[in-house]
Amino acid sequence: MNTTEQATQPRMLSTEELATFIKFFRELRHWSQEQLGEISGLSVRTIQRIETGEASSPESRRALARAFEFEDIDALNKSFLISSPEELAAEKEKFDRDHVTLTALPLTTGKQLAQLAETCAMDFIEAAYDASREVERVLADLTDYFREYRESYELYAQADKFDVYDEMQTKIDSLKSLGMSLRYARRRMAVTFGMEGAKPVPVEAAYIVGFPLGKEPESFATPKEAGIRGL
Repeated sequence: MNTTEQATQPRMLSTEELATFIKFFRELRHWSQEQLGEISGLSVRTIQRIETGEASSPESRRALARAFEFEDIDALNKSFLISSPEELAAEKEKFDRDHVTLTALPLTTGKQLAQLAETCAMDFIEAAYDASREVERVLADLTDYFREYRESYELYAQADKFDVYDEMQTKIDSLKSLGMSLRYARRRMAVTFGMEGAKPVPVEAAYIVGFPLGKEPESFATPKEAGIRGL
């Protein structure tokens, strides 16, 4: 059996790998070690020991899995199929080749949202997590209003747009009250309309993504060949 075959056999995470894993998930949520301790019920000293590669108990690993809201609280007590460094490098290269990373900017005002509708011909709007039905309904309402305004904004007098800003602000605030924070990004794309062989047309697309409030990332990745929706 060669080295690659050995590396890809199911096994438990090493203490060093677990340390990296826990630190990554904690920082992804912008939590301090103290915050993770409060959420998991573990002492800060225990968190520090785990993140420096010291041994941990099954109970501590279950507490961390609960804190990170894993469906399987014993996930960190089970064997994983660990990729070799070469496989990880190949996977990253493929991911980078197939995706583009966009800066996630805060979307907090109705005027911002209206300006995106006025300047972006296409859009991709979704929640980046498993949101509740109520949140999905409000987000769908915002999406419909956004697209309807994009199709007719040229018919509005400048003074009338303030009503649009207010309506969009109400929808953004409703999402925030339900625990969703919006982030957006713009992306220049070349899109082909009509028959095969038609010349690509440059357009600007708006990405509007909902994240759990307080867990917003600085960036997000999307497929280069994304299925952007537009009216």
